[in-house]
Amino acid sequence: MIRRIFDSRPRAVLACGLAGIILIALVDWQIVFNATLGFLYLFPVVLLGTVLEWPSLMAVTLLCTFLSDRLDPFPGDTEVARDVLIFLTLGTGALLSIAVTKGYRREMASLANLKREAVARQAAEEQLAFLVESSPAAVLTMKADGEILLANPAAHRLIGVAEGLLPGRRITRYVPALGSIPSIDDTAKIFRTEMQTRGQRENGDIFLADVFFSTYSTAAGPRLSALVIDDSEHFREREEASLQQLLVGSRILVAAVSHEVRNVCGAIGMVHENLVRNGSLAGNQDFEALGSLVQTLSKIASLELKQSVGAVEESSADLHEVLSDLRIVLEPYCDESDIELQWHIPLNLPLVQADRHSLLQVLLNVTKNSQRALESADRKVIDISVAVHADGVSIRVADTGPGIPAGQKLFQPLQKGADATGLGLYLSRAFMRSFRGDLRHDAAQSGCCFVLELLAVQNLTHPLSSHSPISVIAAQGGHQDVHDPSAHTTPIA
Repeated sequence: MIRRIFDSRPRAVLACGLAGIILIALVDWQIVFNATLGFLYLFPVVLLGTVLEWPSLMAVTLLCTFLSDRLDPFPGDTEVARDVLIFLTLGTGALLSIAVTKGYRREMASLANLKREAVARQAAEEQLAFLVESSPAAVLTMKADGEILLANPAAHRLIGVAEGLLPGRRITRYVPALGSIPSIDDTAKIFRTEMQTRGQRENGDIFLADVFFSTYSTAAGPRLSALVIDDSEHFREREEASLQQLLVGSRILVAAVSHEVRNVCGAIGMVHENLVRNGSLAGNQDFEALGSLVQTLSKIASLELKQSVGAVEESSADLHEVLSDLRIVLEPYCDESDIELQWHIPLNLPLVQADRHSLLQVLLNVTKNSQRALESADRKVIDISVAVHADGVSIRVADTGPGIPAGQKLFQPLQKGADATGLGLYLSRAFMRSFRGDLRHDAAQSGCCFVLELLAVQNLTHPLSSHSPISVIAAQGGHQDVHDPSAHTTPIA
């Protein structure tokens, strides 16, 4: 009954309270009692206390006291005392009603909030449970001593055990590195980080694991949660890609060295033939052995190398992704060297014919050269811009360095004055030409500027050259009589 009153509409409660006051007043007016009926006004006043604030309720209390005094006169000196007693009784009841009503409504609001929070918490727990259960990554929760408390299905598949058998086992059996993490009780430091380590499956197989873990505290004690991902496949792909790049670069290098050896052997062979025609060393076994050695070495250097970059020619790359990777690698180094990077990249770029890793290596080599060239420059800026034209896409890498002195030869291996072997630009151009692109120097621009020319995927039916990339490289490496006026101020490693 009381709850129904509290939950009723304010207008209905107000109407009932006023009707009660009127009814009591009529009864008190028509019927004569030897005692006062003023105490009966307490019920409508308490009822009105559920919807009115205290100023309005005090006014109603004064009205009820007035009605009791006028409709039920009580002659004598005690009339004032009776009115005061009635007013205090009604006022106290009214204030008590207000306090009870507010307390009830606060409790109802708190209970409603608790219900909403419980529903939201239940929904969040269901979503979290679904996320953990359906996650392709292994999710584990452990005690401080390494005992597994919870493990999702992906963790069982990763470890190679049947569903539900991991809880209760030690994580050090499968990922030993997780057993060495101090708990939150052993150190004040809270761990929220990642590591790469090796794990072991139930059958003894080893896998490379990327582990994201955190430590926290609960009422039951310290806990360690970890998310484990098998990175073995990505590791194999990275190593195979690195091996492929190494083989391609090695073949290009061998082609250049073979070209140099052929030139040397040709010169030695010519001297040998002249000495043979002279006849002064005829019959000398050491001289004949030297001639055989030169001929054999010339044959070895003349062997045609099989091209290993055929698969690269058919691959395509997204320039936005390649340049994003370049930005990730390059920006920290430029920040350390106070070099300003400027990017001018259109939103819409076609796919280009290139091997993504090789193209990234070329861009890194060119930008690293610019970075070294800017070490002593007053204004340090590297500008990377991309332009789309009818034949494909060009990437321009320009810097504000001192520029290239005249007389240097670019794109030649084994140059004098290089930091190491002088193969940086040589291999970069070789990589570009392996997927029918090109790398050239723009001498017309101030500072130093290199341009990477790439063929768009839709233009693959129009190759830039019909020659074998290795053959073209070998022909242009080695001894070039044409002096390229372009050269980089920094020796190319």
